[in-house]
Amino acid sequence: MIHIPKSEYSRRRKALMAQMEPNSIAILPAAAVAIRNRDVEHVYRQDSDFQYLSGFPEPQAVIVLMPGRAHGEYILFCRERNAERELWDGLRAGQEGAMRDYGADDAFPITDIDDILPGLIEGRDRVYSAMGSNPEFDRHLMEWINVIRSKAHLGAQPPNEFVALDHLLHDMRLYKSAAEVKVMREAARISAQAHIRAMQAARAGLYEYSLEAELDYEFRKGGAKMPAYGSIVAAGRNGCILHYQQNDALLKDGDLVLIDAGCEIDCYASDITRTWPVSGRFSPEQKAIYEVVLAAQEAAFAEIAPDKHWNQAHEATVRVITEGLVRLGLLEGEVDELIASEAHRAFYMHRAGHWLGMDVHDVGEYRVGGEWRVLEVGMTLTVEPGIYIAPNNRNVAKKWRGIGVRIEDDVVVTKTGCEILSHGVPKTVAEIEALMAAARADAA
Repeated sequence: MIHIPKSEYSRRRKALMAQMEPNSIAILPAAAVAIRNRDVEHVYRQDSDFQYLSGFPEPQAVIVLMPGRAHGEYILFCRERNAERELWDGLRAGQEGAMRDYGADDAFPITDIDDILPGLIEGRDRVYSAMGSNPEFDRHLMEWINVIRSKAHLGAQPPNEFVALDHLLHDMRLYKSAAEVKVMREAARISAQAHIRAMQAARAGLYEYSLEAELDYEFRKGGAKMPAYGSIVAAGRNGCILHYQQNDALLKDGDLVLIDAGCEIDCYASDITRTWPVSGRFSPEQKAIYEVVLAAQEAAFAEIAPDKHWNQAHEATVRVITEGLVRLGLLEGEVDELIASEAHRAFYMHRAGHWLGMDVHDVGEYRVGGEWRVLEVGMTLTVEPGIYIAPNNRNVAKKWRGIGVRIEDDVVVTKTGCEILSHGVPKTVAEIEALMAAARADAA
């Protein structure tokens, strides 16, 4: 399985500390364990910022970065080894493992943090932290600061400035390294296989969850621990619900199925959407809508390159979709006027994409100084135009109602344009119909 190398985590920590003001300290907690119900926990998933800097997979841990500290700049507080707990819950790195396997210069038991951390903060002018994202940890941090303040009459020096870590860390996360792209390419490859498997398995009489099971099987088989987000398997009119997650409706001949699903590898997400017919063949109306969406996506790809701005891809999809809706008689009027009035939003109500990375809707500003952000090499994003014709839309002929189509791929900005990471899933009408026909022939 492909992973981010240890050297990359070290490089990230150094890059962050290089941006920090002199005589400062950064403090970041691991994700808390989430309770599913009563005494059952959700599967643990590390906080993305914490993971980005450490690769350390355990809860009850705190990263401390101290640029210029003579005894080592990277300190990790984590759980101690405990034979009895490890028998129940699995192995822990402990302090020795934190240093040996995760690159910490120093490691201390998390139970000692109240005694040790105030001494590390004391004398530092500035504290960087993820303020506001973890209120309980914010409260602990203020308690540690107050311990220092209580000793000010003895000469202790509390910090005089608090800075949100987000603006430094999230800008770093926006630019993907070669190692990150390699992991995301693998996540997309596994997810592509899952989408193909779902297409091959589709039959009238199955349920949406039957296809979700095919996705989950392929994710786990490929080595992914979990989906990157709740899978959307939407048949028929459910495809017009953008974040549909019931996944329990019957698949019927004549319906389209919209699947928006991707797995996560080493905490990096993939995010792919494909739409295809349960029967294996598109109806004329379904095909017409589908090909408008596909053309919109192709137009967007052409607008993703260094020195083009974030919104150009979206603008390209709006133009192609508006032209297509006019051509099919779903909108009436001059294309430029319809674009100006945002008439497309009755059928295409979301953006053409979003940043992608450790979070499926990844961090990073879309505007800088009030202007759309200019794309640069290493930025990774989705391209996902769609057309959704509500089942109760009385403004269109009945034959169009209830058709929902979205096509989504993951791309990384390259020196010459963009690379489509999720290219492994059939996308044209002919490719999809051929794949499904072959699957049915094999099953016969």
